Amino acid sequence: MTARRPEAQSLREDGWCVVEGVLSPERTAQAMDRLWAAAAESERRGLATYMPALDPNASNVRVFNLLDIDPLFRDLIRHPMAVELVRSLLGEEFLISNFTANIARPGSKSMPVHSDQAIVMPAPWAHPWALNIIWALTDVRAENGATLFLPGSHRYTDRSQVPADPLPLMRPFEAPAGSIIAMEGRMWHTSGANVTADEDRALLFGYYTAPFLRPQVNHNVTLSAETQASLDPQMRHWLGLEAEANIGLAPEVFAGDGGTRQPVRVS
Repeated sequence: MTARRPEAQSLREDGWCVVEGVLSPERTAQAMDRLWAAAAESERRGLATYMPALDPNASNVRVFNLLDIDPLFRDLIRHPMAVELVRSLLGEEFLISNFTANIARPGSKSMPVHSDQAIVMPAPWAHPWALNIIWALTDVRAENGATLFLPGSHRYTDRSQVPADPLPLMRPFEAPAGSIIAMEGRMWHTSGANVTADEDRALLFGYYTAPFLRPQVNHNVTLSAETQASLDPQMRHWLGLEAEANIGLAPEVFAGDGGTRQPVRVS
């Protein structure tokens, strides 16, 4: 499966796109069940699923370290459609920075407005060096807490360009269960409020960055020895677990010497 041209183009130009039907209803339901199990396992490990620094109440259930908890999430983070969208924006070389979840239960409120790229690097934000692949495990709409985004804000190069009160200008990412929502890292956004009486809104957030940016989590620490041993070389490379690290631009650097010099390798 490859990224379809109109969607990849929308991602580059508009800063976002939606790809529907990536997961079957059965696979989506399975992922939803595994997510609730992962939330319980996270609590068992002593990792709270409520973060007061992010959410005004406990109705947002946040789950971290998905990659270590269940192999299903390791399959999703490298799903062909996700990888093609990532490469269409970031290029061939990238890192998996994080994989988390947020289940917005009825009564959940919005977190502070932010951009994900602003969290991992200072301004100016001149290039798209980060991307979120958002997996919709339930139908997502404004009323049940769809992510709200500020159209065009992926063009902002520093915080001074963010409106003083951006919320009235924001729109919801709406998509059916089983979809992918791809959001450029410079897009300013927030979690929406779930005003329904009985609907959960479940999203997974796969965060990818250019390879020179340090991941949000240290996978060497968060992934158990058992999980690390189960990973193939490609996943180890994407997670930054191998000895060789940031030499992705070596071919360009050495291109001027006629190709006679070999790039330095870490070993």
